[in-house]
Amino acid sequence: MQLADSVRVDGHCEGRFAGVADAFAENFRSRGEAGAAVAVTLNGEPVVDLWGGFADSARTRPWGEDTLVCMMSVAKAVTALCAAMAVDRGLIGWDEPVARYWPEFAAAGKAEIPVRWVLDHRAGLAAIAQAMPEGAAYDREAMTGALAAQAPLSVPGRSRAYHSVTLGYLVGELIRRTDGRSLGRFLAEEVCAPHGIDYWIGLPAELHGRCAEFFGETAGTLFDRSDPDSLMCRAMAQVPAEDFNTERFRSAEIPSINGIGAARGVAKLFDGLAAGGVLGGRRLLGAEALAEATTEQWHGREDLLGHTRRMGLGFALGLPGHLAMGPSPRAFGHTGAGGAIGFADPDAGLGFAYAPNRMYSAPGISPRLSALVDALYAALA
Repeated sequence: MQLADSVRVDGHCEGRFAGVADAFAENFRSRGEAGAAVAVTLNGEPVVDLWGGFADSARTRPWGEDTLVCMMSVAKAVTALCAAMAVDRGLIGWDEPVARYWPEFAAAGKAEIPVRWVLDHRAGLAAIAQAMPEGAAYDREAMTGALAAQAPLSVPGRSRAYHSVTLGYLVGELIRRTDGRSLGRFLAEEVCAPHGIDYWIGLPAELHGRCAEFFGETAGTLFDRSDPDSLMCRAMAQVPAEDFNTERFRSAEIPSINGIGAARGVAKLFDGLAAGGVLGGRRLLGAEALAEATTEQWHGREDLLGHTRRMGLGFALGLPGHLAMGPSPRAFGHTGAGGAIGFADPDAGLGFAYAPNRMYSAPGISPRLSALVDALYAALA
């Protein structure tokens, strides 16, 4: 499909979902899309797999079938899956103290903080309190050591503040201490490689050439530096936006934010979760662990971004009226800074993913994402 200004959209879309294809094309025509992919897997079958536009801000490299892009905090849902799999295997327990697995974490009054509060953003560790050197985000030991040593910034269990970066280091260290592998390696070996899913936390160097440039205005996003004293700026201090397209950012494991992949793979993964954790005929985790991970822990305003959320254990939950994940309160997944999303809808039996490379920076849900989700559920009605 050739659009204006030499923008091209390619891929596959079943006739029933033609409205999704139309909305995707309209994103390029009138909603400022640069390059993107969108995918829907329904009951195990890919019914939408579209890509288009350009993989770079200079509009010289077309987005291809195998283009990868950073989907930012969609990684939190993938990290949540890894944590739930560790619980299912008896490696960690939701209500066990983090310090049982990571003794150094008990310092400064944190001995009783349970794993549950880490996953649902109530651990009081939304930012690292001490000043960290440049490049600290790429030093796991420095980041986890600082988190282990510091006191909570707010009352654990009571306060709710989005752990935008720290959640990944905290969960990653729990996986490393109990499984022996890094979270990125666990994900690759246990989930993605066995199922042919193009998604990595810690992208192999040989795949960097497939990456789209990730760009756009940072004002209004998590990477806005206009108020350096705010909790948000302190939470994001170790991850400058200037790093997004560097080798060190793509290669690193920052499990909260730097998952890089293709929309079709993420949709396939979430379709398996919508089916109760069965992917390609193989069970990733037990139904009990997945059910607990996707059970509401709290619903209300959190203090870092001031957003209203329904939180499971690492998974954001569907919030009717806030339709990033459609109309079902049983939907679960995560949005990513700039407009990306991956989610499962068990009621509809689907996985959905949208992966753009140009950030949306205005308040609320990206109209590009909303148009796609609205068209999907109109087709299902």
